[in-house]
Amino acid sequence: MDDNPSSQRNPDPVNPAARPSIEPRITEIARIGLVGLFAYWSFTLIAPFAIILIWAAILAVALYPAYAALSAILGHRPRVAALVITMLGLLVIVAPLAAIAISFAEGVQVVLARLNDRSLLISAPPDSIRSFPLIGERIYSVWSMASDNLEAVLQQIKPSLLQAGSKALGKIASIGADLLSFVVSVLVAGFLFGSGARLANSAQGFASRMGGDRGVGFLQLAAATIRNVARGVIGVALLQAFLCVLILSLFKVPAPGAIAFVVLILCIIQIGPALVLLPVIVWAWTSMEFGMAALFTILLIPLLIIDNVMKPILVARGLSTPTLVILLGVLGGTLSYGLIGLFLGPIVLSVFHSLLLIWMNTDTVGSEGLRLGASRLPNPT
Repeated sequence: MDDNPSSQRNPDPVNPAARPSIEPRITEIARIGLVGLFAYWSFTLIAPFAIILIWAAILAVALYPAYAALSAILGHRPRVAALVITMLGLLVIVAPLAAIAISFAEGVQVVLARLNDRSLLISAPPDSIRSFPLIGERIYSVWSMASDNLEAVLQQIKPSLLQAGSKALGKIASIGADLLSFVVSVLVAGFLFGSGARLANSAQGFASRMGGDRGVGFLQLAAATIRNVARGVIGVALLQAFLCVLILSLFKVPAPGAIAFVVLILCIIQIGPALVLLPVIVWAWTSMEFGMAALFTILLIPLLIIDNVMKPILVARGLSTPTLVILLGVLGGTLSYGLIGLFLGPIVLSVFHSLLLIWMNTDTVGSEGLRLGASRLPNPT
């Protein structure tokens, strides 16, 4: 036997059987390439439906507690519970939007008809408008011109109106497509309820494989964030829109559905209702009697500030992530990715905040904090 260490380490260059084979490496590379190829094909097939599937997953996570509770009330009949939740979701989400859209269309038709027969009159502006800083004189001048000769003012600003109208129509078409996708997402979410436990088990298994216990914790943090954003942002925005259309209808304000629809969009994208409601209040003081205008203003004030009170409470409820981080995620996600970013933004920032704390060895969302929301996830069976 050759006891020379160098001869044991170096294979015989003459004998091919003694050389290390590269076939296992080639086989491994081929397998990885084949998996990557199938992953790419799968992605291209799913990509056209990605937004719908993401929305469906978000809705399924947000509404699963209600589905589980209803299933228990109905005697553990998951299919009936899923059907009821789906129909209620369509009713609660689609019906108000449809009513607002119909009211918007009717309001536009009324304005156009009054413009055509020249019966649309604008009252003279109050002198107090002049005292507004910076823009008071300009507003008073344009308002006065419109009250004297509305047709001339419209002719003067016609190019700007046409450009703005074209952009508005494009936005409305985009919103309509998004709403249609959202309706389909609600239907898909209804099918996901029945497989909620299995899907949660698979997601937790994948998270555990990727990041161990912390990976499961991050998954639970994402689920809790989705539910809180749904309650704190979408829920409050729908409440504000409903109260808006109710108050405006009671005081016979023109086009209440159109105004409420704009309020809903502005609240969801985190701008707030003041941009629309403050001009309405100004109009009320110029068109209503003092008592009615005062009551109208008093009723709208809570509507203007309700999101500032309820949203931070609901968004941060039960989460260890700071409220500011979640709100920044909501705002930044909406500005960057639209409505879908409303949920993706806070999830990304919440997980990144937790990772940052772990990296800094100040982990306050470790084995305990990251488990929040676990009781709300479907229990795998």
